[in-house]
Amino acid sequence: MDLYGRRQEQAALDRMLDGARQGDGATLVVWGDPGIGKTALLEYVAESAAADFTVLRCGGTRLESGLTFAALHELLWPVTERISTLPEPQANALNGALGTSNDMADRFLIGVAVLTLVGELARERPVLIVADDAQWLDEPSAQCLAFVARRLRNEPVVMLLTGHDDPVDGPWEKLAALEVGELGDEDARLLARAVAPQADESVIRRTIRAAAGNPLALQELTTSVAADDISAHPLADERIAVGPRLRRAFRARIERMSPPARTALLLAAADDRSARSTMYQAGLVLGLDAAAWDEALHSGLLTKRSDGRIRFRHQLMEAVVYEEAPPANRQAVHHALASVLTGENADELRPWHLAAASEAVGRLDDEVARLLEESAHRSWARGACATAARALRRAAKLSSSMDDAARRLAHGARAAWEAGHVDVARRMLEQAEGVSSPSTVADLSEGLRGLIEFAHGNLETACRQLTRDMERVAEPGQAFTLGSMALRAAWAAGHDALQREALQRLELRLPQGNFPNADLLPLLRQWWTEEPDGGADDRAPTAAPGAHLLTRLSGSSWLLMPPAPLAVAWGIESALQEALCREIDMLRHTDQVTALTQALAQTVALDIAQGSWASAAANALEGLQVAEGTGDDHLAAQCSAGLGWLAAAQGDERTVADVAARFSEVWVPRGVRVFSGCAEWNLGMSALFTGRAEEALDRLVRLSEQGHHAAHPTVAVLAASDTAEAALQAGQRATAEAQARLLRRWAERTEAAWAVSALHLVWALLASRADAEKQFRLALDVPGAASRPFNHARTRLLYGEWLRRAGRRIDARTQLAEAAEIFRRLGAAPLLARARAEQELTGQHLRRDSAPARDTILTAQELRVARLAAQGLTNREIGAQLLISPRTVGHHLANVFPKLGIVSRADLARIDFGDGLHLIG
Repeated sequence: MDLYGRRQEQAALDRMLDGARQGDGATLVVWGDPGIGKTALLEYVAESAAADFTVLRCGGTRLESGLTFAALHELLWPVTERISTLPEPQANALNGALGTSNDMADRFLIGVAVLTLVGELARERPVLIVADDAQWLDEPSAQCLAFVARRLRNEPVVMLLTGHDDPVDGPWEKLAALEVGELGDEDARLLARAVAPQADESVIRRTIRAAAGNPLALQELTTSVAADDISAHPLADERIAVGPRLRRAFRARIERMSPPARTALLLAAADDRSARSTMYQAGLVLGLDAAAWDEALHSGLLTKRSDGRIRFRHQLMEAVVYEEAPPANRQAVHHALASVLTGENADELRPWHLAAASEAVGRLDDEVARLLEESAHRSWARGACATAARALRRAAKLSSSMDDAARRLAHGARAAWEAGHVDVARRMLEQAEGVSSPSTVADLSEGLRGLIEFAHGNLETACRQLTRDMERVAEPGQAFTLGSMALRAAWAAGHDALQREALQRLELRLPQGNFPNADLLPLLRQWWTEEPDGGADDRAPTAAPGAHLLTRLSGSSWLLMPPAPLAVAWGIESALQEALCREIDMLRHTDQVTALTQALAQTVALDIAQGSWASAAANALEGLQVAEGTGDDHLAAQCSAGLGWLAAAQGDERTVADVAARFSEVWVPRGVRVFSGCAEWNLGMSALFTGRAEEALDRLVRLSEQGHHAAHPTVAVLAASDTAEAALQAGQRATAEAQARLLRRWAERTEAAWAVSALHLVWALLASRADAEKQFRLALDVPGAASRPFNHARTRLLYGEWLRRAGRRIDARTQLAEAAEIFRRLGAAPLLARARAEQELTGQHLRRDSAPARDTILTAQELRVARLAAQGLTNREIGAQLLISPRTVGHHLANVFPKLGIVSRADLARIDFGDGLHLIG
């Protein structure tokens, strides 16, 4: 294919195809002005790949941008018979998305299904995926393709997309991009001369000047002006923006056609995806004859595809035809199309055509609104929440009843929220409140405004909004959910008074107890008040009732579970872990990939406390991967906080600083003190473990400093022993004594083993020589204290240091050796170095262990893959759980085997995947 002035772009695309032939995947967004030649480059690539690639193509259109998975349906149409070969959950999810079954699925599972399908195709020959006019792709398809695009590195797959704008945001952000610029004058001259070989040189010269290097403008203007008197042409001596210039050129051409031919063009513009027979039937409804179609087809504006569909040569032509048509004409063609639609997607397209017909003349239509609402709920069931929101917003505009409009807007806001379109959801809620009362909208949207504020706004504001909506909604179970979320918001904001107020209002709102889990309401007080009220009847329960509470909860009642840091503070991490494991086991047998990942992310803090650091890192990294795709900032922060803690303990100060900087930027303005507190704790630990006590203390005291943006009571109590140690090293005994009092109150309230042990440890650090050893021994001997190995090892380290300073070198060696072994197993490098230095000070000569050999280190992803493979899962099943392709699973296993010194999957069952396996990355 001859392309003028595109040698560099062609070379870049050729390299991508050659890379895929060698097994390397790549994605590229080709962008530039309308008519600049993006589609021509796609045609060049498709032609180059035709001989040895499987080529899958789709394109966005204005009408089908609102049709659920329309582009995905077009893309996969040539290979739909392969869907049945996918693992059953993936096949069900994809069939549900494409409308060939009624299955509902997590949208990420749909993406995994497409990734698996493409990977299977790529095992046979390289695959080229082409998506033209990506700005018009329906959103569910765009999200699916974006999901796949980010996971193609290890697949022989090339994905090319075209769009009008630089992909700096939206689904294509962070993907490689190539801008297609203007043609140079010489290439423009060659193209213009090829299009109009008989044109006068003055026509060519003026056309080049007017077209400004745009290939489509060169073609259209050359053919438009060649037969005219160039001196009288409206484009003579002009050099204006491409959009207006091309519109005027197309408009002039359209106006020279007969009215019936213009109607035929308008039919094609209203629905350029319909088969030719459908167009002709609609034309008959409008009274068009063969002559009108012949004139339209010979206008040069339309093309006929091999599948019988009629399309415009460029979407800009289509837009001009549609927008220039009188409203009554647009109404007529949409009615005609709606009346003749048959076959696949007819029930989905018909409401949109009828809606366009009504909107063209500004008419309300309750029947069309009803059809759109039904279509929205079908889309919602297929996971296309964005499409559902768009349909409900349009249905509301067509509703004559304010009640109907409010309901559709409120439900549409909920759909937009689930699609991740926060601003759209907010606007729809505001529109709903404009036609109904806030109480009604709160009930219809199930308290959505407060949920949005919780996830994306200020937490104190969220708590108050959730509490108000809790009192507005009619259904008690929903009120309980909103009240529980209000309590979480107040806790995360570190606002004790607001927490107590929210709890009191929840108890007043639900005095009857006639809803699921109502008997658990009194037990919430143990989680959601920072201090007991003091009376015997109101004294907070100990950990045992809390653990019993957790055995009751699963599924939709997860909001009643305490947040992981609070469970760790209460010392019931094992009970919460058990409840979450039940939930995770259940979710692994469903299609709910996002819910599974969120449950796994909840385990990060629990795994850290229990010394399962490799699992914590693996689950945190997996959570970050999903958070990136869903835009779930809270999930990302929860995982990042865990990774920051691990980084502090393992001596990775760069990661600690990066996480803290991100938290300061995102969460401080939103008043999320639990995340700000975690960031300061991590920075304080990092400084403490590397011997910078004063810096550590400066960070850690902020956790209890009233009014500070990092002050948070739960984080403060978890960090109390760190703060006390830093204070004593910095010579601030009074601060250490304050931390002892904080720990004593918490230990007496909860009887948590870790808190009792930490209290004895701080007392040991504060004690005189006679009493110190007693307190160290008490700290080590607390029943259950050893279940937190890192804390236990730190107590042994401090005890060993005390024994060494007391001249009891032999006794010190015992404590230091046990501490060093735990630090070595966990990879806690700074404290391991400190323990070994202390061992040498006792006169012990250590054999220095070299760093773990590179080939015995697993990455977090390799660890996840290896663990699942050891359980007997296939590459496909592992890929489905980890949101990667089966080929990528195989790539990871190929790295795992030599690192572990094994040769087959069967050997994995004999490997202990505990935290003795060191992690990188």
